[in-house]
Amino acid sequence: MVNDNIKRYGAPSVKKAFEILGALSSSKEGLGVSEIARDLNIAKSTVHGMTSALEELGAVVRDQHTKKYRPGLTLFELGRMAYSQIDLKALARPIMEELMEETQASVFLGISSSSWDHVTVLDIVESRQDFKITAPIGTTLPLFAGAVGKVLLASMEKEQSEKIIRSKGVTRFTEHTIVDPELYHQEIQRVRKMGYAVDDEEYILGVRAVASPIVGLGQLMSAIWVVGFKAGLGEEKMKTLITRTRKAAKDISRRIQEQPAH
Repeated sequence: MVNDNIKRYGAPSVKKAFEILGALSSSKEGLGVSEIARDLNIAKSTVHGMTSALEELGAVVRDQHTKKYRPGLTLFELGRMAYSQIDLKALARPIMEELMEETQASVFLGISSSSWDHVTVLDIVESRQDFKITAPIGTTLPLFAGAVGKVLLASMEKEQSEKIIRSKGVTRFTEHTIVDPELYHQEIQRVRKMGYAVDDEEYILGVRAVASPIVGLGQLMSAIWVVGFKAGLGEEKMKTLITRTRKAAKDISRRIQEQPAH
């Protein structure tokens, strides 16, 4: 019965919704309800109801002056995530596995949200150690959570990262978290120059991490990071993590850039 209902009622609505989204994505100036109805041969009342629902979900946005609709951030976010899931994970996985074997620490792959509020874990290769750091795929971390947030902010233009830091503020997670805006700006500058970031108990007490940015995905901001317990990550081991993580990020970036254009 449920499947029959979906087939009878849901499918036409979903099809119309995608037709509307497709029309909006193809328009540079956006489209009003009347234009959408005329171009797609859909009743204005239907278009109005669907655009209202899509707007509520963030899939479209309506210009208050022109009354025209354009694709919204939710749509872009879904596209970003789909692209990353399909391509980035497949390209990065072998390198992540190699990095885990080299460091014996858990290796994470993540991407930032378009709202710059959080980082989403796309993949993880867990350490073989009995005691290890792990998290389910799909877990979200605050943007300012340790090393990964630093490299993502450092991947932006200086003005953009400063604006985000200023508007959102730095959250204190532990007594080691850098919360002074000026000191945090300096740290981001250092990360930008060095190509990696270190987290020494700044996000979780007793945990250290090294992160490095992945490039070649356009506006998609992603990174790879290695995480382990401080007790097993002395200074020499941290130096190894830095070297290996930077190399892994560069190898993934190179693989991305070697992909044929679609």
